[in-house]
Amino acid sequence: MAIPPSMTEQHHVSQRRQRRIAALSIVAAVVLVVLKLAAGIVSGSLGLLAEALHSATDLVAAVLSFLAIRVGQRPPDRTHPFGHGRAEHLAALFEALLLIAATIYIAYGAINRLATGADDIHVSAWTIGTILLVIVIDIGRTVTSHRASQEFGSPALASNALHFASDLAGSVAVLIGLLLVASGFAAGDSLAALIVAAIVATSAGRLLWDNAQVLMDVAPEGAERVATRAVTNLDLPLTLRRLRIRRSAGQYLADVVIAVDAVSHVSQGHAIADAVEEAVQDALPGADVVVHVEPLDSTGSIRDRVTAAALAHPGIYEVHNVRVLLTDGVPETSLHIKVRPDMRLDHAHELAERVERDVREKVSGISHVDVHIEPIDAEAVEAGVVVDDQLLAVISTAVLQLTGRTYIEARLRDAPRGLTAYVTIVARADQSLHDAHELATRVEDLIQRRAPLIVDVVVHTEPVYES
Repeated sequence: MAIPPSMTEQHHVSQRRQRRIAALSIVAAVVLVVLKLAAGIVSGSLGLLAEALHSATDLVAAVLSFLAIRVGQRPPDRTHPFGHGRAEHLAALFEALLLIAATIYIAYGAINRLATGADDIHVSAWTIGTILLVIVIDIGRTVTSHRASQEFGSPALASNALHFASDLAGSVAVLIGLLLVASGFAAGDSLAALIVAAIVATSAGRLLWDNAQVLMDVAPEGAERVATRAVTNLDLPLTLRRLRIRRSAGQYLADVVIAVDAVSHVSQGHAIADAVEEAVQDALPGADVVVHVEPLDSTGSIRDRVTAAALAHPGIYEVHNVRVLLTDGVPETSLHIKVRPDMRLDHAHELAERVERDVREKVSGISHVDVHIEPIDAEAVEAGVVVDDQLLAVISTAVLQLTGRTYIEARLRDAPRGLTAYVTIVARADQSLHDAHELATRVEDLIQRRAPLIVDVVVHTEPVYES
């Protein structure tokens, strides 16, 4: 079975194809310049000479596109952290300036001939055959470059396609002009040259406008709307604060700022940011997306605001046991914070005082803030397996007394803090979480009263559906 190419391999293949198409454009431009120039000199046709000049600017443009694509495909480096993609847009601007210069020269020559009546043109079968061959080549390279620009999203190849399309239109105009001259209308060639000048000027204007828009970081039309819809359609607890999109070298670059609940864990905020990044990339394929996460000012309960204020301080790894009391209608709170076990007491005390000040700012009218400081537990501690049938029998009896059935599982572990029991019990699925927690607490208390050797009991409740 064939192994599909990786994304990196596909990217390299894409780059090679773009360079090959740009190189073929150079070869085609050389052939066209030679054909048009030779036919123009032999026939004396200003239209053909104008087209030769037009193709000469195309030759320069094709060389620039080839070089710009090579430069633009270089990976980011220290001095160009966002890559070199804008080289293509700079090349396109220079190509537009070349087209404007060609327009002025062609228009001047055509108007001068019309004013002086100096038309000495010799139309032959060879001249007509040459322009027909030119038209065939123009059609081929226009279609090839346009398809490639759509496939790769390359502004350099898009500008090439625009050049070649204007060449094609100009060649058709020159053919019509030569046929008019052959039928006796001498001014036909000069008029054809003016048409070529108008086509070139239009192409130059469009090229200037499109690439100036990109270099000025104008938001791509419709892209922000599509990306915003993709983010807001996510069923996630987030607020979209800012979304900015620009485009460079055919790639969307998105800058997104979202706000999540201030009490969310860092990993939760990161997961939400990943989902936002994926949604924008689905909406705008190939987009480079950067998502910045900010805390959402808590307007919820006093407990939420206290927790958010504490977690906002670097160095606090966990906040728990947040309690709120109302004394004569005035709130007061206490909370536990966990910090590194090697933190000095005076530094930990300063941190606790900062937490107290912030809580008072977040919760107006609060009378007291008591902060209990704890060291955060080690990631893992050694524990031994304890097998004691008598203790398990005590646990079973306690669970049976309070729940009407024995435990699902019970384990005993000898941890540094002492003997710990891990017990799984069943509870009715239709009862409230408050009631289930109260049941678990009663089980814990009863086990510790009947088995004082057990210093800690952890009870897990499994829901059971009763008919």
